[in-house]
Amino acid sequence: MAEYLTTAPMKVNFKGPFKKNKMSKDQESIENNIENEELTPTGAPFTPEISSDTSKLDADMKGDNVDKLKADLAETKDKFLRIYSEFDNYKKRTQRERVDLLKTAGEEVILSMLPVLDDFERAFKAQNANRESEPAMDGFLLIYQKLMNILEQKGLKKMISVGGEFNVDLHDAITNIPAPDEKMKGMVVDDLECGYFLNGKVIRHAKVIVGI
Repeated sequence: MAEYLTTAPMKVNFKGPFKKNKMSKDQESIENNIENEELTPTGAPFTPEISSDTSKLDADMKGDNVDKLKADLAETKDKFLRIYSEFDNYKKRTQRERVDLLKTAGEEVILSMLPVLDDFERAFKAQNANRESEPAMDGFLLIYQKLMNILEQKGLKKMISVGGEFNVDLHDAITNIPAPDEKMKGMVVDDLECGYFLNGKVIRHAKVIVGI
């Protein structure tokens, strides 16, 4: 009986060599890419858009931008000086008005008392015209003097008009009469109602008669 030689089928592993060769090629490709890659130096920017070059900015700051800032500063300084001057003038004006208000605080009260002084003076003129001295009039004179002293302490001052030049800022001319002499022309001959000052301010004009 013929003997047949049988052999087991050979298993050829086709994956091993080809897979190894493929991995080798991939590794070589990666290494070549790494060698040929342009690395960014340490500290250098990645893109031109974020460049750290400030020369252009410095040039702008040294040029028109600086001139603009100087102009703005000068304008702001001018506005500040104007506001400061206005505020300083406001303070001075307020202080002056306050002082004037304190000086004339009792103006209305004093004005209301001036007719009483006028009555006293008319009574004294009538007494002098009659040339009679009465004890009662002496008492009235003391009261009048005491009242005038109190009002003078408050700043009241009697206006002396007779014999002086007529002044529209101080006098109200009631009428004109022939002057007794040439020197009295344009002068106050008599006053019908006395004028008064209060701390230098005219609170009542004198009613006078002017010579012509």
